[in-house]
Amino acid sequence: MADSMLRVEHIAGKGRGLVASQALKAGQIILTEPPLILYSSSPLSSSSSYCDHCFRTLLPTTLLSCPSCLNHHFCSNKCLSTSLNSSHSSTICQALLSLQHSPLLQQHHQVQARFVVALHNLAVSEINTLLSLHGTPDDSILQDANFLHDLISPLFPNKKLSVDLVAQALAKDRINSFCLMEPYNPNGPQRSIKAYGIYPKATMFNHDCVPNACRFDYMDTTYTNTNTNDIVIRLIKDVDEGEEICISYFRIGRDYATRKKILMEDYGFVCGCERCKVEASWSNNDEIDDDHDHVPHVRFLKKYVCNIKNCGGTLAPLPPKHDAPFNNNVLECNFCGNFKIDDDDVI
Repeated sequence: MADSMLRVEHIAGKGRGLVASQALKAGQIILTEPPLILYSSSPLSSSSSYCDHCFRTLLPTTLLSCPSCLNHHFCSNKCLSTSLNSSHSSTICQALLSLQHSPLLQQHHQVQARFVVALHNLAVSEINTLLSLHGTPDDSILQDANFLHDLISPLFPNKKLSVDLVAQALAKDRINSFCLMEPYNPNGPQRSIKAYGIYPKATMFNHDCVPNACRFDYMDTTYTNTNTNDIVIRLIKDVDEGEEICISYFRIGRDYATRKKILMEDYGFVCGCERCKVEASWSNNDEIDDDHDHVPHVRFLKKYVCNIKNCGGTLAPLPPKHDAPFNNNVLECNFCGNFKIDDDDVI
């Protein structure tokens, strides 16, 4: 995060958030961040079709397997070599193999187990960063932590983590992790989650149902200016100095009832943005149509929601070029990757 672009401030009714420390333009990339922790969403009992290091989709011609367990696969010699010295070390490999064959580990705990195993691979400073994030264990997490600690701790005799630390980490993961999604397919089912990652700086962006920034990832693309599992935050609109920068925690085209349910169940709060205040007064049968064009957020949605089949992602201007820094009328979708020429009036 460029210190010259953003600063942390207390936001009334929200807690801490990020505001612009200078005037910023649509399309500017304001954050590129690697994950603090990254782990697969696949249960231990099932095989994955993604590289276990970078999480790109595996191709049969490039598939390489872990020489010890043969259960984890990689897309290149580079990913295999890097992983064997970090996220899939011999200790991690043996722990995952042991858990895979454990009769005590039911499927609903297997993804959590992946997280706790990955937690053991963090340095002390990284664990402290994780623990600095928001999130408090409830009774359910405390119960999960006790079970997973008793099961996994013996697999790491040289790195003992307390039950309380595991509980705190699980609570942080629950509300701070980002979903890394499968590639878009216009004819396929809804995209499923391939991995979860925690990006400490990105977690400081608060939610808004009409955001002025959105998240991009380039895991399955040839985009070369970032590592494939980095998170990239790009501005949708111009932002004034001192203005809070917000992202949406889900696709912005969702209706009020769905947004309200997700935010309460997954994040524990009720959104008080202007869009929610307006749509809360609409009847259940109201839909966004031409009759609502006078409403600012409706015009925003019509401009910035991708209309490609089976998509509904968020459009944002391409990053400014050095020779034409703030005159870009090409919008890119953060979901399907398609481009659109923006010939609409400025909102």
